[in-house]
Order: sequence, then C-alpha cells, then structure tokens
Amino acid sequence: MAASPDRSSPRRLVLVLGDQLTRNNPVFDAFDPALDRVLMIEAPGEATAVWSHKARIAIFLAAMRHFCNDLHRRGLPYTYLRLDEQPEAPSFAARLRDVLARHRPQSLVVCEPGEWRMLAAIQQAANEAGVPLQVLPDRHFLCSREEFERWAGNKRELRMEFFYREMRRRHQVLMDTDGREPIGGRWNFDAENRSGYPKSGPGAIPAPARFEPDPVTRQVITLVEQHFPDHPGSLDDFGWPVTREQALEALRRFVAERLDRFGPHQDAMWTDTPWGWHALLSSSLNLHLLDPREVIDAATAHWQAAKLDPDSDRGQVLLASIEGFIRQILGWREFIRGVYWLDMPGLAEANHYEHRRRLPAWYWTADTRMNCMREVIGQTLRHGFSHHIQRLMVTGQFALLAEVEPRQVTDWYLAIYVDAVEWVELPNTAGMALHADGGRFTSKPYIASGRYIDRMSNYCKGCRYRPELRTGEGACPVTTLYWNFLDRHEKALAANPRTRMMVRNIERLGADERVAIREHAAKVLSDLDAL
Repeated sequence: MAASPDRSSPRRLVLVLGDQLTRNNPVFDAFDPALDRVLMIEAPGEATAVWSHKARIAIFLAAMRHFCNDLHRRGLPYTYLRLDEQPEAPSFAARLRDVLARHRPQSLVVCEPGEWRMLAAIQQAANEAGVPLQVLPDRHFLCSREEFERWAGNKRELRMEFFYREMRRRHQVLMDTDGREPIGGRWNFDAENRSGYPKSGPGAIPAPARFEPDPVTRQVITLVEQHFPDHPGSLDDFGWPVTREQALEALRRFVAERLDRFGPHQDAMWTDTPWGWHALLSSSLNLHLLDPREVIDAATAHWQAAKLDPDSDRGQVLLASIEGFIRQILGWREFIRGVYWLDMPGLAEANHYEHRRRLPAWYWTADTRMNCMREVIGQTLRHGFSHHIQRLMVTGQFALLAEVEPRQVTDWYLAIYVDAVEWVELPNTAGMALHADGGRFTSKPYIASGRYIDRMSNYCKGCRYRPELRTGEGACPVTTLYWNFLDRHEKALAANPRTRMMVRNIERLGADERVAIREHAAKVLSDLDAL
C-alpha cells in the first residue's frame, strides 16, 4: 500500500473508522486536499478487546486497506497506521493520541462511531491533545439518532413493528399509490416466512457470491495468522466482500438468484447448509460498503419487474420474501441502532434475570455432544457466520436457559461474527436473545424446547440427546432447561399474554415431575462444559 506524503498541522484531520468505508462518509463533504488529511488506524487492541474471530479481524483490515487504496488513487492525502507498526502503542486510543500530537491539526473530524466505547475513546484522545472534535451524523442510516429519540419519546416499551410502519410510510417503500397503505394489504408477512425445509432436505440452493482473496486480502490473511494465531476461527474459506465492487456484486447475485426463496425458509436450519437462502449482505452493510437505500431499491425493483412479467406466477410468495427482507433492513436494522444509542451505556450491563454462570468453553471450540450447538458453532468458527435463527434460537436461547451472565454472551457475539459491530450486536444479543433488559423492545423472552430445533432443522437426528425428553438418561439439555426456566419464572410468564400458554403446559405437570425437572436441571447447570 502506497503511503501519502506527510504534512504537519492540517486544517482538519479526518478520521475514517473501519466500519465507515464509503465515499459518502460526511467527513469528506468539505474535504480540501490542500488543507485536510485522512487518518485511518489499524490497532491490535481492537482485535483483542474481545477475542475476535480471525475472519472478523481480516474482513475489517482487508476492507480498510482496499478503501485506503481508493483514497490513494483519488489523490487524497492520508496517514494510515498499519497493524504491525508502533507495537509499543497497541490500542486505538494510544495510536490516535500519537497522531494528534504529531500532526497538531486544527480540528479532528469523525462520523458517528458504531460503538459507545469508540466514541468515548476518540473524545478522550481529542480532549487530552487539546484538539477540537467534530462528530458528524451518520447519514448511512435512514433514521437519525435524533429522529429515533423523538419517536421513542417517553415510551417505556419500544416495538419495532410500529417503528417499521412509520419508516415504510416515510420512505414510501412497498406502499400503494396513495402512499398510506401497504402493498398487498398487510404490513407484515412474517407468518408466511417460518417454514422448515422438507424432510428430504433443502434441495439445491444457489451459492452466494464469494470472492477469491486478491493480493491485498491475502496479505491481510497472512498478517492475521501471524499476529493472532490463537484466536478462534478459520481463514481457510475466507471469501467475504471487502470492496465496494464486490459488495455490489453480492447484492446483485442475491436479488437475482436467492431473494425469491428467501422468505419461506429464512428460519430453517440444516446440516452443511450454512447459507440457506440468506443474503449475506450484513457485513457489507455494516462496513458501509453498501448503502441500505440501494439494497432496498434493488429488492423493490425486483418486485416491480416480477409484477410486469406476464409469465410470472410468483405473486404472494415473492411479496412475502421481499417484505421480510426489507423489514430486516428498513425496520429491524434501523430500530436496533436507535435502541442502542438510546439505552447505552446501561444496556451493556443489563441483567434482568441476574444470571451469573460462565459461558461454556465449547462456545469457542464447538466441542460438545449437543449436535445443534456443535453444528451452529462449528459453522460459525469456520465462516464467521450463522443466520438470525441460529443466533437467536440455538446459541442465544441456550445461553439464556443456561443462566449465563449476559456480558459474557454479548462479548462472544461481538467477537465471533464477521458482521458484528456493537450498535447492532449488543441490542440483538442482550435485548432479544437474552431478554437481559427485561423486555424493553421485545414482548417476551424467546425460548423453546428442543422440539422447536427438531422441527426447524435436522440437527436432532443422530444426537445423543432426545428433544422430547425433559428428564432422565438422554434428556435434551435445551428441553430440560426450557422447562426449568418455565418453573423458575412461572409467575412472570403467566402474566404475559404471549407466554401464558407455556405456563399452562407446565401447570399440567404433577409435583413429582416438577421436582424431577429441577433436579435434572441442577445437574445440567452444575457442569455445562460436560454437555
């Protein structure tokens, strides 16, 4: 990577973070190459703040280096600190302080970071250096932090569905010609999007776009293996988009080949089927290689083209897929970011159930006899990816039922996935998977017995544990801990209309059965590492 000539005391030092890799970054709006300078920092401490998956480290570094090469081609002056430079200053904050002391800019400019911790570190470094800091709104998102805060108002509970409807109206996405009612007469087709695969399996699914590492990415892969050899995960199959062009191709391929079938089976799980019909665009979106508007536009254009095709009979199935996909982008993604900034820093320490157990060691190795966990974690270690149901209803719900301390779980999720940035990871994990915030934006804890996993996957086939058994030899730990959770939280669950049916099921059990559940659960919880 070529280095730009150094120049002291720029008017503005423009900091570009690793998840802000777009020419539309607002820091470039008033950029004057004669007066200003770009700063990008690779910091070893960012890979060890949580014990990051090798692929997560690699995707950030490769994307950053490709973006810097773009700056170089455009003739913009920059300072780029590489991972293996300045070993005496491994943290991002230390490296930033050093650059500020060296360049003495009149001001430091940055777009809103995606992490509370990063914003605090930048603010502190600027204060210590005596350099004025300007933080610009991130226009990548369709709802600003201030707009979300106004929408949230004084609401004690926040519900994505109502926010999503407002966003549909505001941005006129999948709306009738009058702009007030949704196409198809319904806002939400979630009920159509919960099917498992047939018993015969998922059949042929077009492969997602994957990208052979170029010299820059290969250099990064070598660097990661050298500097982080003991970190979890593998780089053998690394093929994630790390440039704008690759991200656009990944979007094109998904819309053309996979979007039609995304909806019905988006919750389905199957052995050796890591991608399913999923888009695999979240890493590109979260690095800002893709803009959510162009993703939404591509999906809606696909819908319009299908409507105009006289030979098309895709109809409602296609609409359900496109609505479900857009809901994730326009609804959930924007909503989760708003919740993060609204509820931080308290969200990071939320622990509604006061769980204190240690995360089982096999979350880092997949070395467990529970086949569902072995499959999902093994896939995650190989690719740095699992889809939302695998995260929510396998690894997430087990951690909740096993009474694991939420902070240990959120750190694992932040470490292990290539698309993990804290603004999206923390609310999803602490709020949705673990119910650690007590239901701030979810109406119930997302829990189920092993029978749910059996219905939505083939993971239970051949497992040493049986999903229908609550107690005794071969009882499924998920099922045991699910019934134990119902027993422990019966009163609160009975008061919630969405979980009352679960309580009715446990009310049918006799006293002896409930004692047996408690005793077997205590045995399971006493040695989670042995499962």
